[in-house]
Amino acid sequence: MPRVLITGTNRGIGLEFARQYAADGWDVVATARETSPELDSLKVSVELLELTDLEAVTDFGKRLEGPLDLVIANAGTWVPEQAESAADGRAWANMMVTNSIAPYLLAKSVLRHVAEARGRLMALTSGMGSIGESSGGYAPYRSSKAALNMAWHSLAIEVKRLGIVAAVLDPGWVKTRMGGPNAPTPPEQSVGDMRRLIERIAPNQSGSFFKRDGSRHGW
Repeated sequence: MPRVLITGTNRGIGLEFARQYAADGWDVVATARETSPELDSLKVSVELLELTDLEAVTDFGKRLEGPLDLVIANAGTWVPEQAESAADGRAWANMMVTNSIAPYLLAKSVLRHVAEARGRLMALTSGMGSIGESSGGYAPYRSSKAALNMAWHSLAIEVKRLGIVAAVLDPGWVKTRMGGPNAPTPPEQSVGDMRRLIERIAPNQSGSFFKRDGSRHGW
């Protein structure tokens, strides 16, 4: 039975990943800051994990035994939207931990399990993390995703020798609490597209920045 670790599974895209993989017979390890009725209803193993607790993040691999075929670093935050005060700056620093630093450290924590399966490391990013993106605003979120992109690109280079494929995926504008009710794409469609993409990413594409349809984003 293949095994997947998914972060941020109590709602939205992470919950949908957990639902789809569980339905297809995967052994799902689902992490979340707190559980939810929707998550509890699934046949998954729930592990509580606060990504701003970096000691818990770096020790997480010790909770697991055996191989991991896939890691999906999905958890993230949108707060603060802007940065104009010292309080905003502190929230921005926490965002950097949640959106970029913790995912990288978690991947390193479970690396031996992924290497055992010659598995895959996937992180969910955003087109807003592209330096070439033409609209402004939302500097905290944009910078956190740009940092994630760079960290994951470096990770892909580090783990290539282990036969591991790593990439960052843009799920698109999805109808979740973060994406809002006007988003055009339901989670089911976004996750289905990303799952098909994850399966077909070749080793020579490791380290890439993909849209969910498989086309490349500019960095």
